[in-house]
Amino acid sequence: MAIAEYLVTDDLTVLLGLISVSVFLLQNLYKPQPLVHPILLGRQSEAGRVRNPGESAVYRNYGTGLMGRFPLRPDKDVHLISDFLKADFESPRTLWSTKITNAQLKERAAAVGAGLAQLLPGNSSVLLVLNDGIEFLIADLALSASSITSITLTSPVLLSRVLEAHPPSAIITDASFLPHVLELIYDEHESHPKIIVVGQPDGNVHPKAVAEVEILGWADIEANGAKAARTAPVTAQNPSNPSTLAYYESASGQLQGVALSPENFTAGVTAIRALFPPSSGLSSLDTLVSAHSLSTPFGRAVAYTALYDGTSFATLPSTKLFHVTEARKNDVADIISATTLPIPTPTVAFLKPGHVQALTSDIISRAKSSWFYPLAWRHKFAGLTEGFVTKDSLWDRTVFDGARAKVIGELASTLKTVIVSGGPLELPTLTPIRIALSVPVINIHTHTAASGPLFATQALDLQILPSDGSALAHVGAPSVNVEAKLVGVQDSTVEAGGDPVGEVLVRGPPVGVPLGEEEKEDRWVKTGETGRVLTNGAFRMLS
Repeated sequence: MAIAEYLVTDDLTVLLGLISVSVFLLQNLYKPQPLVHPILLGRQSEAGRVRNPGESAVYRNYGTGLMGRFPLRPDKDVHLISDFLKADFESPRTLWSTKITNAQLKERAAAVGAGLAQLLPGNSSVLLVLNDGIEFLIADLALSASSITSITLTSPVLLSRVLEAHPPSAIITDASFLPHVLELIYDEHESHPKIIVVGQPDGNVHPKAVAEVEILGWADIEANGAKAARTAPVTAQNPSNPSTLAYYESASGQLQGVALSPENFTAGVTAIRALFPPSSGLSSLDTLVSAHSLSTPFGRAVAYTALYDGTSFATLPSTKLFHVTEARKNDVADIISATTLPIPTPTVAFLKPGHVQALTSDIISRAKSSWFYPLAWRHKFAGLTEGFVTKDSLWDRTVFDGARAKVIGELASTLKTVIVSGGPLELPTLTPIRIALSVPVINIHTHTAASGPLFATQALDLQILPSDGSALAHVGAPSVNVEAKLVGVQDSTVEAGGDPVGEVLVRGPPVGVPLGEEEKEDRWVKTGETGRVLTNGAFRMLS
C-alpha cells in the first residue's frame, strides 16, 4: 500500500502547517539583531601585563590599547578654549535665552577680556560667583583669552574658605547674590577685591560696604572694553599652562582644588564626544541640556562640546548654585523646564540619577494604564536581552509613546541620547530606564579633578550583568584618554582570579593637577573612591 494512502490531509491541516512553519521562521529569523557585536562587550578594557604588589594592573579603554596614544583634542586645530568657536561655523545657535553666532560670542568675550585687562594688573585671578548663563560663558572665554586665572566653586559654602585660601583680584557675581558677597568681604577680610556685578543691584546692599568696596557693572566693563578690544594685542597662550582653579569639598569636608589647563579641557571635550556612537554623533541640529553646573570642570566641558559642535545649549535650573530661594530638585519638572527656554527641543540630555529615576517612574506609571502594558513590557524586555532597543516599535506606538508624551511632551519625540552621571545609579533601575526611555542610556563616572568622564559604559551596551552582591550599576571601562588602577588591593584575591577591589587612581590628559602637588608626566591622582574591576574590564564604584 502506498504511503499516501496512510496520510489523510485537508485544507485546514495544510493551513495549520503553513502557520506553524511561518511562526518558526519568524521566531528564529526575524529576531532583532544586537546593536553592537557581543564580542566588543566581552572585554571592555585592556589590563596591563604586570602589576605592583598591593595594586591592580593598569586599565585602559580597549579602543585605545596599550600601545595607543591618548587623544588630546577633537581636531588638530583646537588648542585653546577660544578654538572651540570655529570660524567656519556662521549659523546662529541659542545659548540659554540668547541667539548668537560664534563671531558675536568671540566679539563679546574680547570686549569683556579687554575691559578686565584694563581693570586688573598682571597675574590676576577672578572668582566667578555666577549661576550658569551666557554671562558665565562669556566671562570664562574672556578670562582664558586674557590669561587671567578663573576660580570656580562647586558649592556656595566654600566661598568664605576660598576667599581666605586664594584671595582673588576681582569677583564677578550676580546682583541677587551681591549682599552676601559684600557681607563676607567686609566683615572677614581686610583686602577687598573689586566686584563686577551682573544685573542691577537692589536696595539691600550695605551702604558702608559699598563705600569701601569698588563695585563695577558688567555692562560698563563690556562697553569700555569694546573700544579697547580693537587695538588690544593678542596674548600668547600656552595650552598646558593652568587657566582655571576649581575648588570642591572632599568626602571628609576638607577644601580641595585642582588646576586645569586648556589642554585638559580639549581632552575632556574629546572624551565627551567619544561617548556617542558614530551613527548618532553630535551635529549643529542637536540641542544639549545639562544638569551639571559650569562651575564644575565636567559641566564646563559639556558646554565647550556644545560650542565646538555648533549645537544649542542650556543648563537646567537645578544647576543654580548661588540662590536666595530653595534649590530646584532633580526631578521631572526640572527637565521639563528646559522646554520653556527659547532653545530647540533638546535631543541630548546630560542628567543626574535622580532625573532619570523620576522620569522612568512617571513614564512607567502612565504606561501601566494601558491594557497592553504587560505584553508591551514583555516584548521590550525580550528586545533588551537580544541587545536591541528602539522607540519606533509597535509597542512604543501603542503604549510607551503616549506615556512619554504625557510626562515630557515634545521632548519624548526628539530625545535621542541620555548620559547619566553625578551619583550612583542603582542596578535594578537600569532595565526600567532603558524600557521607559528606549534610547541609548550611557552611565558615566566623573570627578571634579577631571574635565571629562573617568569611566563610561558603551552607548549600545544593554547587557544585564549580575550584581556580584552590589546594588550599583557598573560605570564601564576607563574613558578613551584615561588610565586607571586600584591600590590597596588584596594580592591573594587577585592571584586567585578574584576581582580586585581598592582605591581608584587615575591619570590622563583630562585630569588636572591637584593644588599643592607638582605636575609630573606619570602623575597618578587619587579620587578618594573605592572601586571594583569586573571580569569584563568594567568598573563598579563602591563608595
